[in-house]
Amino acid sequence: MVTAAWVHLSGLHLAANLAGTALVAALGVAAGCGQRAAFAWALAWPLTHLALLAQPALAFYGGLSGVLHAGVAVAAWQLLRAERGVRRAIGAALLIGLVAKVLAESPWAGPLRQVPGWDIPIAPLAHTAGALAGWLCALACGVGADAHRRPSGNP
Repeated sequence: MVTAAWVHLSGLHLAANLAGTALVAALGVAAGCGQRAAFAWALAWPLTHLALLAQPALAFYGGLSGVLHAGVAVAAWQLLRAERGVRRAIGAALLIGLVAKVLAESPWAGPLRQVPGWDIPIAPLAHTAGALAGWLCALACGVGADAHRRPSGNP
């Protein structure tokens, strides 16, 4: 369940996931994610891959994209839990964008999708499962529960 994230099906796939990892890490720092968020993301990792068992026609899976979607959901929830202002608006926009993206991928339409520009098929359920697991783990771990105590000078 955990090792699938280390397997990549092409050089492009690996490069995209490495870039995505850097972006999600930067998002986490900018969002002010702490230990709760890190734990939520780590907990979402195996849950994301476990959820792929709901798609029996998915014969194989490799990559980190589902786990990266979980990281975005956790960071977006951290921002959304901010008291008010720009941080909250950014969190809401990120969550709306994440939901729109996974719905546009039609995860209910089958296990794999060939996307123009990619040299491998994608597994839309991995993205949906990651986003959902990340959000649920953020809730369970109390991500953003201390957001009201953050200094108001943070952007």
